[in-house]
Amino acid sequence: MNFEGLDPGLAEFSPAMHSTLDPVLDAHLNPSLLQNVELDPEGVALEALPVQESVHIMEGVYSELHSVVAEVGVPVSVSHFDLQEEMLWVGSHGGHATSFFGPALERYSSFQVNGSDDIRQIQSLENGILFLTKNNLKYMARGGLIIFDYLLDESEDMHSLLLADNNTLLVGGLQNHVLEIDLNTVQETQKYAVETPGVTIMRQTNRFFFCGHTSGKVSLRDLRSFKVEHEFDAFSGSLSDFDVHGNLLAACGFSSRLTGLACDRFLKVYDLRMMRAITPLQVHVDPAFLRFIPTYTSRLAIISQSGQCQFCEPTGLANPADIFHVNPVGPLLMTFDVSASKQALAFGDSEGCVHLWTDSPEPSFNPYSRETEFALPCLVDSLPALDWSQDLLPLSLIPVPLTTDALLSDWPAANSAPAPRRAPPVDAEILRTMKKVGFIGYAPNPRTRLRNQIPYRLKESDHEFDNFSQVTESPTGREEEPLHTVSKKYRKVTIKYSKLGLEDFDFKHYNKTLFAGLEPHIPNAYCNCMIQVLYFLEPVRCLIQNHLCQKEFCLACELGFLFHMLDLSRGDPCQGSNFLRAFRTIPEASALGLILADSDEASGKGSLARLIQRWNRFILTQLHQDMQELEVPQAYRGAGGSFCSSGDSIIGQLFSCEMENCSLCRCGSETVRASSTLLFTLSYPEDKTGKNYDFAQVLKRSICLEQNTQAWCDSCEKYQPTIQTRNIRHLPDILVINCEVNSSKEADFWRLQAEVAFKIAVKKFGGEVKSKEFALADRKELRSPEGFLCCSSMEELKNVWLPFSIRMKMTKNKGLDVCNWADEHELSSLGTPSQWGPARAEEEHGVYVYDLMATVVHILDSRTGGSLVAHIKVGETYHQRKEGVTHQQWYLFNDFLIEPIDKYEAVQFDMNWKVPAILYYVKRNLNSRYNLNIKNPIEASVLLAEASLARKQRKTHTTFIPLMLNEMPQVGDLVGLDAEFVTLNEEEAELRSDGTKSTIKPSQMSVARITCVRGQGPNEGIPFIDDYISTQEQVVDYLTQYSGIKPGDLDAKISSKHLTTLKSTYLKLRFLIDIGVKFVGHGLQKDFRVINLMVPKDQVLDTVYLFHMPRKRMISLRFLAWYFLDLKIQGETHDSIEDARTALQLYRKYLELSKNGAEPESFHKVLKGLYEKGRKMDWKVPEPESQSSPKSKAGLRPGALGWVG
Repeated sequence: MNFEGLDPGLAEFSPAMHSTLDPVLDAHLNPSLLQNVELDPEGVALEALPVQESVHIMEGVYSELHSVVAEVGVPVSVSHFDLQEEMLWVGSHGGHATSFFGPALERYSSFQVNGSDDIRQIQSLENGILFLTKNNLKYMARGGLIIFDYLLDESEDMHSLLLADNNTLLVGGLQNHVLEIDLNTVQETQKYAVETPGVTIMRQTNRFFFCGHTSGKVSLRDLRSFKVEHEFDAFSGSLSDFDVHGNLLAACGFSSRLTGLACDRFLKVYDLRMMRAITPLQVHVDPAFLRFIPTYTSRLAIISQSGQCQFCEPTGLANPADIFHVNPVGPLLMTFDVSASKQALAFGDSEGCVHLWTDSPEPSFNPYSRETEFALPCLVDSLPALDWSQDLLPLSLIPVPLTTDALLSDWPAANSAPAPRRAPPVDAEILRTMKKVGFIGYAPNPRTRLRNQIPYRLKESDHEFDNFSQVTESPTGREEEPLHTVSKKYRKVTIKYSKLGLEDFDFKHYNKTLFAGLEPHIPNAYCNCMIQVLYFLEPVRCLIQNHLCQKEFCLACELGFLFHMLDLSRGDPCQGSNFLRAFRTIPEASALGLILADSDEASGKGSLARLIQRWNRFILTQLHQDMQELEVPQAYRGAGGSFCSSGDSIIGQLFSCEMENCSLCRCGSETVRASSTLLFTLSYPEDKTGKNYDFAQVLKRSICLEQNTQAWCDSCEKYQPTIQTRNIRHLPDILVINCEVNSSKEADFWRLQAEVAFKIAVKKFGGEVKSKEFALADRKELRSPEGFLCCSSMEELKNVWLPFSIRMKMTKNKGLDVCNWADEHELSSLGTPSQWGPARAEEEHGVYVYDLMATVVHILDSRTGGSLVAHIKVGETYHQRKEGVTHQQWYLFNDFLIEPIDKYEAVQFDMNWKVPAILYYVKRNLNSRYNLNIKNPIEASVLLAEASLARKQRKTHTTFIPLMLNEMPQVGDLVGLDAEFVTLNEEEAELRSDGTKSTIKPSQMSVARITCVRGQGPNEGIPFIDDYISTQEQVVDYLTQYSGIKPGDLDAKISSKHLTTLKSTYLKLRFLIDIGVKFVGHGLQKDFRVINLMVPKDQVLDTVYLFHMPRKRMISLRFLAWYFLDLKIQGETHDSIEDARTALQLYRKYLELSKNGAEPESFHKVLKGLYEKGRKMDWKVPEPESQSSPKSKAGLRPGALGWVG
């Protein structure tokens, strides 16, 4: 509230007034308020008790329920209903905060927030309460402990705060700016300039920020940029209060008169749709506060400082009969607030009293409040009972007073004998794998117990203390169940790092196929299994790679780049770092909770099944939106456009299902609305009788969903119970199903249906299983009634309910028939195409057969926190490209572990550890419906000159010359390449017991500079790419000594370098790879890995390996340059241009020494001399003028190979 125009004496209130209070009852106070209240010598109330007499509350009408004293004689400056708990907070002019619990206003906590300034605003958060004073923002727990104390500049005079989102706070005052503060880091992140100073009130809707100014204006500001969109000049004097609801804004304030400021009895009301004022509302009180109370209608509550309160409609006329009176103890009401439930009103007056008005005898402050935590009772008054039979029970449960006398337990040594605990036996797995060095044994941790904890058992019968297994959150609950062993190939795979990082890790042990796995150590790599599913959908793989747009962070573009890497790989794992980097920048992903913290991902917190199903819906929606862009990008000239119509995308064509939603009111009115969806969620029947359901029945129930709900009826003009049904107009080519097995209820349903299907199969076979293997004639009989299974053993029938194929038929009355399907059904129906016809007649008869293509499952593993894997049916085209054979095969994809499996394993779900999450069904002959030619959308124009993102970049700072049209590279041309990196996350490592270091998680690097140098022609050695890569992520270490990157080089506001986006530079390198150039560099494997590029091995010429002998150490570029070229490089910092040029010179030197590879023996002698010299020099380059290189003594001229770096 703005206090201009009020009693000037209140503004001069000082805490010094406390000392003048006499511990006697003030003449203004109601004696009933202070019954049983003691006053301390300084005049402050120690207890504030509610009114004792009973109060009759009429339902639906506001009347006073309770009044209490917060602080005697000290005016209440602000009141606030807690948004999380049933509590009311009040702050005083003396800087003291008090909270009251429940409608009885029982005192909960009371503490001092500020010693001199008044509390001006209170905001409740999840873990505490924010208090704003003049130049201080304090976050305190509800009990009074300080969480953080943020001091503002002494010149600040703050009056208002607004919680913009869960982590962002806006603070305004009498200055000409508004501060944005991040609550996570407790730092000021932005300072927004305000044209009209004096922001004393702030509100927010889903369209605008609303700022009320002391000048009487209300400004409407953009939610992103905080720029003024509209401004209302409400009052000529000053603004007192305003509120926003729906499309209406109502304000009260003061107008300028000849005698000064006068309270205006006209409320200004504005229509936010047309952005203009409507008829002012005349009221019968002097308005100082107002709030919308939208219960049944959009009522306004207008409060005067004298205690009068009037209710009225903002677009109607005020009725004097709607006025009631609050009886303040002091002369003025100082604050007013409304609870979130609209059932309670709180008033604070100038004598420190709080009045609670409610519309029911037992009101609640919030629609849903959490339970309030109260102080624990004193343990001394209720000592716990000790069970002396428990050997491990700590005696410290009983507090013992301090004493200097001898204790009873302090027995003399003669009367006691030591009885040490017997050490538990060593784990047999540790003894089996132990290696002895001298008398010390080393063994890997089998991880059967928590780290650094060994349980002691005094008796063999003590088993209750030997349970350290961590139970993950699973749909089967936390009941006492036996431990189920997870098959080894389904367990979470981890990469073991060595000194060389990943270079000596044997990925081939986990993947003996030619398909590429995905590495799991990147943040949010839980979606690896879904990336593989999308990749092995042939239309998605081809058409995504044809997409290219100008958005910096486009998931469709990044997914296309990743698919290209998977295409090029011959069994080597890839990583989706660039895709996941773009994924982390999308606000919708963060809002949906899809971006996990590293700690949550490592520990498996949260339900991975729910997470991947939300991710599945998000990625389809995001790809659909990204691929709807039709304009040809300007940043990437020549990039191909979309392959769909203006209203749809290729994702929409593949996945979208067109529907009619019918809403039938009980009055008979029917509303039909067309819509579409990209996936369906299974809805399970409410049946506890154990009835047998086909999967097709549950699927039909989920697709053609029928439910009863409250909806608006235009005929009845009110909300009515309606029956909502969903009819299918067009089926998708790819049917995506989220299983929603998120609780034990759904898990039990899957388990029960699998058991029933197994019993039916056994009964059909003859009611008895005599052997595991069956004859061919018997296998044909081994089927469920729908005939969707045919297997070679009974074990393959267990835990199976899912069919491999389903058949759908659109009926003439807009209905849908769904049934499980098997191939012999098709054979038997060839003669009757008018009925459920074969797949080849589907277009003609509206019959569609869908085959199961992929299942994504959640693996429940208590040791690793669980993981996500995928079973994928890899088609013929993929095998033809990779292996040159034509067949289909099911594979298990577990990050970088890929293994062929039997097809029945893909539909077997043991709900104790293997829970289905997502299903993908594909129409038969899907590939024949689409043009699957991949046209590379990246053209040579990406190498031409482009503008820098840096504002300060000038031509004089340019370090490269872009290629001309006549210089475009050809197949086999040489290009010198070097890249520099910065660190985003530090390495996580632990020290083993033998003193060696074990890397748990490597540091996360980001490319910061990429340089490409011409390798031939008249301009050989001159760079044509020298891009600094802008990053929006926080850099932990710039590694300036090794990268030459300095803070500010990657900031577009202050950088003087040629700054560009990673996507722009990535496209340049992709074009060079696609054209067939050969890259020359030193340590290119790491460079390409961090840039996230897959380069064919025959296009990489790495000087690390050219000058390397088997089983010997790798040699640095600096030493090679000194030894062979007599060049001193990398003196103080690294320079990528210098390194790329040097690598090119070394390659020329290699060709000279090896006679283009024709004389390996002579070159082997050169390498032996190199290693001998290196060992003598300890692989260190001598200081300048101390020693020249051996080659310079032999007469090698510096620069003889073309240039000197």
